[in-house]
Amino acid sequence: MAGHNKWSKIKRKKGAADAKRSKVWARIARDIQVAAREGGGSPDMNARLALAVDKAKAENMPKDNIERAIKRGTGEIEGADYEELSYEGYAPGGIAVFVDALTDNANRTVADLRSLFLKAGGNLGTSGSVAFLFDQKAVFEIPADGLTEDDLFLLVADAGAEDLRREDDGEGGAVFVVEAPTEAFGDVQAALAGAGVEPAEAALQRIPTTTTALPPDDAAKVLRLLDQLDDHQDVQAVYSTLDVDDATLAALEG
Repeated sequence: MAGHNKWSKIKRKKGAADAKRSKVWARIARDIQVAAREGGGSPDMNARLALAVDKAKAENMPKDNIERAIKRGTGEIEGADYEELSYEGYAPGGIAVFVDALTDNANRTVADLRSLFLKAGGNLGTSGSVAFLFDQKAVFEIPADGLTEDDLFLLVADAGAEDLRREDDGEGGAVFVVEAPTEAFGDVQAALAGAGVEPAEAALQRIPTTTTALPPDDAAKVLRLLDQLDDHQDVQAVYSTLDVDDATLAALEG
């Protein structure tokens, strides 16, 4: 997992500089809309909506945009009807890929994703073909400055967290990564807030239960596919069983 996480962080930092803000906002707005539709328009009463709104604020999304997305979700103003779907498949090298999407046109989305998989030398599978290789978890990334691992462990363990580890943040610093069952997301979030600890990231993620390392050339093919999937307008998140170790990561960066 460490290598995969390292690549993910590098991609996020690299992408942050050249990604179109409008696309990022559109993705978050869809998430806000669906969260409001499913759980109501009050972030105080809807943990998923609160998380989406926090992401929007972190991306400097205007307040008016956030409010419009909420109202579209609750039906106060008209908007596209987005559907939550997931897609599963295999990338080159037998790497399992799980894709979360929000779409207003399922036929378009599945055709586009199937084409991306095929052009990359992989294939789009059936529902359940790779889902068993991932566990859904609540994941929090917390800057390590000013915190001790023991104190943080006691705080999050009491709230239901299962795992705590320290990782490099890719910028010379470190973060603590907390994993918890999805149902403990709100409790861990509340415990951190009560202690004045602000996560850099908080989300529900699919964590691979096993990973596979590939030679640099093969890993590069997989990463190109993951990037193309992640860039698709309907895709919210992409997960894979690819493990990029330090040597492979260095070769890819070079």
